[in-house]
Amino acid sequence: MNDDLERSRLTVLFRLILAIPHLVWVILWTIAALVAAIVNWFATLIAGQSPAALHRFLAAYVRYWTHLGAYLGLAANPYPGFTGGSGYPIDLEIDAPAPQRRLVTLVRIVLALPAILFAAAFLGGQGSGGQQANGGEGFELSGSSGIVWTVAIFAWLAVLAVRRMPLGFRNLQAYGLRFLAQTFAYLFMLTDRYPNLDPADPPSTGPSHPVRLAVTDDLRRSRLTVFFRLLLVLPHVVWLLLWGIAAIFALIAMWFATVFRIDAGDVRFSTPPRGLFRFLAAYLRYSTHVQAFLALTANPFPGFTGTPGTYPVEAELPGPERQNRLVTVFRFPLAWPAFAVSSSLYTLAFLAAFFGWFVALFLGRMPRSLRDAQAYVLRYGLQTSAYFWLLTDRYPFSGPALAEPEPPAAPVEAAVMV
Repeated sequence: MNDDLERSRLTVLFRLILAIPHLVWVILWTIAALVAAIVNWFATLIAGQSPAALHRFLAAYVRYWTHLGAYLGLAANPYPGFTGGSGYPIDLEIDAPAPQRRLVTLVRIVLALPAILFAAAFLGGQGSGGQQANGGEGFELSGSSGIVWTVAIFAWLAVLAVRRMPLGFRNLQAYGLRFLAQTFAYLFMLTDRYPNLDPADPPSTGPSHPVRLAVTDDLRRSRLTVFFRLLLVLPHVVWLLLWGIAAIFALIAMWFATVFRIDAGDVRFSTPPRGLFRFLAAYLRYSTHVQAFLALTANPFPGFTGTPGTYPVEAELPGPERQNRLVTVFRFPLAWPAFAVSSSLYTLAFLAAFFGWFVALFLGRMPRSLRDAQAYVLRYGLQTSAYFWLLTDRYPFSGPALAEPEPPAAPVEAAVMV
């Protein structure tokens, strides 16, 4: 990526209209690419390697599709070219043709099914996990507009307001485009390297945040508890619902106390009552433990008290801090965009839990890429809930990765690897 986050309001406002020539061209190119992919499958199966000409043609198509996706999703600003050449702010590096395993090539479409479902989560489809409206997270099956397009809608509004693409949104779009490009490359026989869902590969940058997720999990899973995970989590689901009812009343009381309580020295800020803060922090910490157990992000059976430092996937929450009173007044409508993005992200956690269940059952281990993708979703959900529950007035950072350094002063050039 080589993007300064600056956006033109005029081109953003009319982006879909400006993209019409590309939409026509990508349809025509897609038809040719599908034919070329079938020919490439037979050629790779026979020769054990993609022919150079077909490889170049399909690589250019995947690169062009990524440029167009970045332009439509506001991950990049310049108008893309029509040839799939290098040099766009969101770009791809695709390796030259290399030997591929014929057996993997023969069953490529079957092996690609999990990656295709994850790609559908980014683009939109059925089977999404959602975040409950009261801030307690959970998984459910529902329709989804897709992570990339959900983010694009809110990014469109943000850019029109401030002429800049939020860093977290840009990084999240790049994460989705990278995975989609890797899935295309795998399906088109450009590589036999399986698409990687790890949100920290390559690492992204972003601001520090007072709400963090600490992961000390060793990836080992008990086959017995994995097999009966849904039954084992039932007592926690009941207790989480009961605690959630009390938490709603505590949230209302803390909202009034924070809005009308005046700190000495500055009427713009107020500090939440310590007792209510501790109660809601324990609830949020416990909710994170239960989600991690249910989704196979961690292995141990969690406790029922939300005690800090007791679980391998731990919510690190700040103590009561002064919060902006005006932000607190409008906290609930302000949190809605974050909840929408978080809800779309939970699709990844649901799919990772589904496929991770089978892998953990056979191998006794959770794949690191699936675990880390889940941890990223839980981290953003945790920050969103902490904002909603008045534990912090820092808005959640949507960019992928668990721990982020401060962003560099100047854009860093890095290609998205396929």
